[in-house]
Amino acid sequence: MEQEPEIKKEGRLTLVLALATLIAAFGSSFQYGYNVAAINSPAEFMKEFYNETYYDRSSEYLSDFSLTLLWSISVSMFPFGGLIGSLLVGPLVNKLGRKGTLLLNNIFSIVPAILMGCSEVAKSFEMIIVSRLLVGICAGLSSNVVPMYLGELAPKNLRGALGVVPQLFITVGILVAQIFGLRSVLANVDGWPILLAVTGIPAVIQLLLLPFFPESPRYLLVKKKNEQAARKALQRLRGWDEVDAEMEEIRREDEAERAAGFISVLKLFRLKSLRWQVISIIVLMAGQQLSGVNAIYYYADQIYRSSGVKENDVQYVTAGTGAVNVVITMCAVVVVELLGRRSLLLLGFSTCFTACCVLTVALALQDTVSWMPYLSIACVIIYVIGHALGPSPIPALLITEIFLQSSRPPAFMVGGSVHWLSNFAVGLLFPFIQEGLGAYSFILFAGICLLTTIYTFLIIPETKAKTFMEINQIFAKKNKVSEVHPEKEELKDLPPSTLEE
Repeated sequence: MEQEPEIKKEGRLTLVLALATLIAAFGSSFQYGYNVAAINSPAEFMKEFYNETYYDRSSEYLSDFSLTLLWSISVSMFPFGGLIGSLLVGPLVNKLGRKGTLLLNNIFSIVPAILMGCSEVAKSFEMIIVSRLLVGICAGLSSNVVPMYLGELAPKNLRGALGVVPQLFITVGILVAQIFGLRSVLANVDGWPILLAVTGIPAVIQLLLLPFFPESPRYLLVKKKNEQAARKALQRLRGWDEVDAEMEEIRREDEAERAAGFISVLKLFRLKSLRWQVISIIVLMAGQQLSGVNAIYYYADQIYRSSGVKENDVQYVTAGTGAVNVVITMCAVVVVELLGRRSLLLLGFSTCFTACCVLTVALALQDTVSWMPYLSIACVIIYVIGHALGPSPIPALLITEIFLQSSRPPAFMVGGSVHWLSNFAVGLLFPFIQEGLGAYSFILFAGICLLTTIYTFLIIPETKAKTFMEINQIFAKKNKVSEVHPEKEELKDLPPSTLEE
């Protein structure tokens, strides 16, 4: 009879849980979004600074090729750092915990913020390049650790909503960077070092406040074997004392994983019991980035100009697109527990597919049909809405949900690596694809959206309101294995003390 009130209380968004979510997402995910967009607006002023600095040193200006190369390195250091950060996820979260890793990660934000803020005074563009690498590492860690941390803090009926919050703060970070990046605010000769240095403020706030909030109870119980600390953390997060049922669920997850022992990235790929989970995160993370979201943003300014938007007004329209992204991601936070993860992925990728197809036609005909440029703008906005609903927020949430405790860190390493490699590839190759195919380049992205939609429809199960163990059982059937790891099947009847050995 006490089971019903327990379930009801487990589902509450307590003050501790809400504040932990906001501080983790603002201090980490916000920075990811901010640094994606902050470097775009002041690009011309920064290139001029690169040129003037080189002239002061050598009494000659950089060639066009050298300047372009230096700028490309500055931009691409961010996704390269993101890849490095993703590879550090597993070792750090296992050694320091989820909260501990986020606290350490602030070093990779505060140090580069100081360096970028002082770069003009120090007459050093090298400081900017090194800083972009460091904030990339920060973004690579935060984009993987924050969803993991929040997914393990949340009760199952709020896991989806809280799991989308990091993506919401990424979009807020992009929007804030676009607003601060207006010519009249900080994207000018004097303001650009401040624009780049702002990224350190959320890190300082997180460093001061996050220590007061709990570590992941799952990490404390499964990894640290500290039952008392795990129970205390759960009690603070849930706002009540009776957490026996949830403690038992974590123990069952632990027992189901003990037979597998330590799971490295290589072992993750070899385990038959994790085959479809690994394939799914690779497909979804690649689909998220290769579906053309960065290319859409890259192409947006050109589309706006061709539609008759004045050069000085493009920055405001771009910020408006960023605002749409934030609003739709906020909607995703609300509807993810109503519609489910699978539905949002299908809706999002199919919307992006349709928008890419129509955009291709609109771009091809925009010089011959007077109203086609306006259709192009509509396609960009519809694409942004579709991506913000599913492809942007859901894949990282699913990594938390479809892997158990011991396999979760290496899974985030794989997912994060695919994310950043795909991001880097699009940034590097899209200008050449655009030059070669022109308007028809979006057909490639439409194809990737369609393939990802088909894969989601055929393979991805609905994970809404299910425990990690229930989700694991669904994939066990897909992988045609029992619920314990097949290579240790003979151990399933042995007592836990024997399995630990």
